[in-house]
Amino acid sequence: MVAAGAALADEVGPGNLTMGSLAQRLGVRAPSLYKHVAGQEDLNRRIAALALEEAAEAVGGAVQGYAGRDALAAAARAFRTFVVEHPGRYAAALGLEPSGPDDPLAVGSRRLLAVFSAVLRGYEIADADVPHALRMLRSQFHGFATLQAAGGFRWSTDVDESFDWMITFMDQGLRRL
Repeated sequence: MVAAGAALADEVGPGNLTMGSLAQRLGVRAPSLYKHVAGQEDLNRRIAALALEEAAEAVGGAVQGYAGRDALAAAARAFRTFVVEHPGRYAAALGLEPSGPDDPLAVGSRRLLAVFSAVLRGYEIADADVPHALRMLRSQFHGFATLQAAGGFRWSTDVDESFDWMITFMDQGLRRL
């Protein structure tokens, strides 16, 4: 049921996902959904946790065996693909606070950050600068992918070319630290 909710969120956006619309998609009555989730908020949190796990899996698989710029590029491409293909479920994960360290949101977030941290190990970054580098990676990857998913790049310049330019720029900056 959560996977169906995530797919529907990708189609209609997380703000338009309702228990009623999910029930209709599944061919059941809305009250039957409450056997599986406590309500809309619980459904949204489960979709967000699923998105974080899926993103971590996609990015983690993409960077295996790579280091440095190759790992950075693989992570960036996998993250971008995930967000563009799953904009609703990804958006559902934004701004939610985990209820504790064992909350699936916290677990998924840690997994994704661990992959980004592994990418950064290919660079000589001081331990004190790693949190800053992680925020930079996430901001760059998130910003580009969400802008693309929302149709925000309407210029004539090729989007993939701009994306590769961004990766090169980030790689050069990380190498200079």
